[in-house]
Amino acid sequence: MDPVQIVTGTAVPLDRSDVDTDQIIPSDWLKQVERTGFEKGLFSEWRDDRDFVLNDERYSTASILIAGENFGVGSSREHAVWAIQQYGFQAVIAPRFGDIFRNNSTKNGLVPVVVSHEVGEQLLRAVEADPELEFTIDIERRTLEAPAIGLEVDFPLDDATKERFLQGLDDIALSLAQSDDINSFESSRAAWLKG
Repeated sequence: MDPVQIVTGTAVPLDRSDVDTDQIIPSDWLKQVERTGFEKGLFSEWRDDRDFVLNDERYSTASILIAGENFGVGSSREHAVWAIQQYGFQAVIAPRFGDIFRNNSTKNGLVPVVVSHEVGEQLLRAVEADPELEFTIDIERRTLEAPAIGLEVDFPLDDATKERFLQGLDDIALSLAQSDDINSFESSRAAWLKG
């Protein structure tokens, strides 16, 4: 995964709560064997409605998704994170995330920004009023800013996850960082255990 230090851009206001992973990427899309093309399935059942927010041209260049409470609940499919990223989003802001979705996000480089319910509502209304409203998410400082509306808030992000983002470390990279210790352990094992 690529390092993520700062995410800057406009946002899409998805004013819905309890959005589950089947709504994010319907199960029909899980039959693909490649890990590409999932952006076409992002909210595909809702996108049939011409009035759905992702069909609104005013939000076509947004890199941040703002959602209601309990975003990403449901099954453990990583495809939901892939679809969001492949559509062009680098971060999702919500008052609460499904635990598995949040974990999948941090392991794939999608920044989950948890805000209070009140801040979430404020952001949804502000972006609906001004689709050009700019946001800055700073991973190092763990802050979310929207200067035009005078907003600066901290968001929770544990130290290990912060370092994963800043250094661009997925699970494989974390394992490879221990390669000297792994090689040392493997070389000291009995021959009959090596293969």
